[in-house]
Amino acid sequence: MAGDKTSFSQLLEALRRPGERPRLTVPEDWLQGRTVYGGLAAALCLEACQRVLSNPPSLRAAQFAFVGPASGQLEFSCTTLRRGKSTVFAGVDLTAETGLATRATFCFGLARASALSYTNLAAPPVAGPERCAPFISAEAPTLAFVQHFDWRLAGGAPPMTAGADPEMLLWVRHRENGLPSSATSLLAVADAPPPAALVRFTSPAPISTMTWSLEVLDETISTDDGWWLIRTSAQTIGAGYSSQAMTVWNARRMPILAARQSVAIFT
Repeated sequence: MAGDKTSFSQLLEALRRPGERPRLTVPEDWLQGRTVYGGLAAALCLEACQRVLSNPPSLRAAQFAFVGPASGQLEFSCTTLRRGKSTVFAGVDLTAETGLATRATFCFGLARASALSYTNLAAPPVAGPERCAPFISAEAPTLAFVQHFDWRLAGGAPPMTAGADPEMLLWVRHRENGLPSSATSLLAVADAPPPAALVRFTSPAPISTMTWSLEVLDETISTDDGWWLIRTSAQTIGAGYSSQAMTVWNARRMPILAARQSVAIFT
């Protein structure tokens, strides 16, 4: 990144502390208000875990509980929960200055030969990113971290349009040039879009992701020109909470990640 902005690669490099517990202070340009946004917390937990475990198998699944705000100096504690013949389970606690911020559980696994092969997650028929309108204007005042991504609205409705169908289809990519595709960089992208419940909002109001559960569908995490197609859809909204489903396809429309989130809404 240019100027005083911190690139995603620089954030990951800050976790390199040979012989020490990974820790870093996230700069203001990566924050959501006064805290780290959920996707970045998840990505940093994964990166810290992979460094401690030293090249585990491919990520297969993960669960995150966003317990409290992740602000100030962040510290990561990684524990191997179980190591089997083909899988490794590990847990990570991300602790901030105010206490536990994120608790993560990861499942890593080697590929195994199988007679079965089936996929039923076809990408929606939307235009490519070069033909879609910008989702977030560079001039619009917004959350700090969004400046690190390119956004295109491919379908659904923008936030706060009181849309009947609370769903968004977005093309999203890191702005950092030359950033290689990885599970870590994908997690940061996958949770960058706002929750789909915001489509039903008529004015700004607080909203916060509480939990995120995801499954990685292909151990080859790659795309073209950095673009990922993300569909986020609120399936229920009520009593101050929303349950949403998420799917991520690469630029070749292959499904790479499926997820669910529980979101707290304050309107």
